[in-house]
Amino acid sequence: MEVFLAKTAGFCFGVDRAVKTVQRLLSEKGRVYTLGPIIHNPQMVKELEEKGAVAVDTPEQVPAGECLVIRSHGVGEDMMARIQKQGLSCVDATCPFVKKIHTLVHDASLEGRRVLVAGDAHHPEVEGILGHVHGPWAVFSGVKELEKLILDHPEWKNEPICVVSQTTFEATEWENCSKILEKVYTNARIFATICNATAQRQKEARELAQQCDQMIVVGGKHSSNTAKLKAVCSPYCQTMLIETADELPVLQGVHKVGITAGASTPAHIIKEVLVTMSEINESAVQNPTEGTESFAEMLEESLKTLNTDEKVHGVVVGIAPNEVYVDVGRKQAGFIPASELSADPNARPEDLVKIGDEMDLLIMRTNDQEGTIMLSKKRLDSIKGWEVIAAAEESGEVLTGTVTEIIKGGLIAVTNGIRVFIPASQATASRGESLDNLLKTEVRFRIIEVNRGRRRAVGSIRSVLRDEKKALAEKFWETAEEGKEYTGTVKSLTAYGAFVDLGGIDGMLHVTEMSWSPVRNPNQVLKVGDTVEVMVKSFDPETKRISLSAKLPENNPWNHVDEKYPVGSIVEGKVVRFADFGAFVSLERGVDGLIHISQLSNKFVKNPADILELGQIVKVKVIDLNMEQKRISLSLRDVAEETPAEDEEASETTEE
Repeated sequence: MEVFLAKTAGFCFGVDRAVKTVQRLLSEKGRVYTLGPIIHNPQMVKELEEKGAVAVDTPEQVPAGECLVIRSHGVGEDMMARIQKQGLSCVDATCPFVKKIHTLVHDASLEGRRVLVAGDAHHPEVEGILGHVHGPWAVFSGVKELEKLILDHPEWKNEPICVVSQTTFEATEWENCSKILEKVYTNARIFATICNATAQRQKEARELAQQCDQMIVVGGKHSSNTAKLKAVCSPYCQTMLIETADELPVLQGVHKVGITAGASTPAHIIKEVLVTMSEINESAVQNPTEGTESFAEMLEESLKTLNTDEKVHGVVVGIAPNEVYVDVGRKQAGFIPASELSADPNARPEDLVKIGDEMDLLIMRTNDQEGTIMLSKKRLDSIKGWEVIAAAEESGEVLTGTVTEIIKGGLIAVTNGIRVFIPASQATASRGESLDNLLKTEVRFRIIEVNRGRRRAVGSIRSVLRDEKKALAEKFWETAEEGKEYTGTVKSLTAYGAFVDLGGIDGMLHVTEMSWSPVRNPNQVLKVGDTVEVMVKSFDPETKRISLSAKLPENNPWNHVDEKYPVGSIVEGKVVRFADFGAFVSLERGVDGLIHISQLSNKFVKNPADILELGQIVKVKVIDLNMEQKRISLSLRDVAEETPAEDEEASETTEE
């Protein structure tokens, strides 16, 4: 007979935390009261009773001056008020995952949402959750009850809804309920609040049951968590629930046995079951995922005391605003303070990790009394990070980091868990540029100085930018051609033009080449930072000078002038400037025509300004067009002569 063990067994984080809390208080006070049994395991409850723990049903049963512990299931707001009214010393051991549900339903109900809870209405955890609801609520135990609620209350479909689950709710059943909820309630907020450890335990149990002829679930018969494990396994093979090793039967005709344990099952009971199984079956206990290592050996390993500065591997099982809860494969509850997650002081736990993430951690402190382990990801990252930093300094490797702070004299970029100082003189391509736009951006830099004793690393963004610019410049000169078009950025302006960055190299855009229309001052058409389309007019690789033009052939307004302004046509234009010999009229941007002074009027004109005004819109006739010289001759006089004739013709038509 082969015996296989689920990897996850024994106390979950919340139960372990509550039990350890009671044990610590007993050692300090000799007697402590718990609001209900601290754990749904009669053997553990009896053990604690023998040490001085007293389970009560109400806070009024606790003598004045005594200490009352709230178990991991949590309580409602009314119960907390009763405890305070009694003036009792109260220690809240509510599981952090349950606390999260309390906050969710409290906030949702105050928003006017109806709260639906998936779970056992009579379970203390669910009763505690409902104690934080300030509005209508309902409880359903599974798909069937949910469907009945939907049929009985069609009006809820139009209401805002909030849905949570008991932390020990069966995972597959929750998935089925969620699909129904998402389909029916379009205005619902659905939160998956099953404890990750519970979901993992159920998953392992289901997979194990599919491989075995017999499953044995070890745990309290009144434990919801243990009952769910039995329900998960039963469809696949014969499943029995036992509280102690004394209940183990003689298994005949069974080839493969699977063993799992509930979250309320103490480690020593699991060990007793395994020892008994070993006596029944002389073959070695095997774990399919751990080779030949027995579960008993793994259990012993999990009970070992961990040492400060020891490296461990953990899985994220919970996230709170100020800390992250981690399963490190030991019975001690692991947690990472928010300040020990990252070198970025502004980072939030929920932005850095998610449930199920695996990571290597460093033990900072153990507390055997509380059964907790304080862990750090930041410090282990730092150890690894300094190795990367040192290697990068030696090799000149370009590192990538995120700018987390702008400080006096420069900025801080975090890479591989290490804070790297980048002086202002090394932070930008040129001195004097603002650093503010770099905050929270990703930057590339080299390490130029390392002092591990002082835990100081200095980096340079400028060196990377300089090399990138050099590479781009080399590429430009390799591929440069007259007439080749580029998209550039205006870097600076002068009285005679603008310097345009083509991507690593600058070119000169003269004021005469900025537009097809005359430009007197570059500031009229451009500003620093503008994106411009230009072409190479000429270049000299020896002097590294590049002349640019924004007069792109495809944008030449004279391309279709002969079609738009044929000789004999009458068009409108704007008077833009005067000369002794006439007036210039703009027909469109980049296309000007000349009204010679002789074409202004039938009368003698001494000064064009006597007849026209700058900015005046006039009708003119095209009397000559020279496309090669880009000259258009216009006449104001001819239009004036033709207009009376047209008026006369129109008058005659009216009289007829």
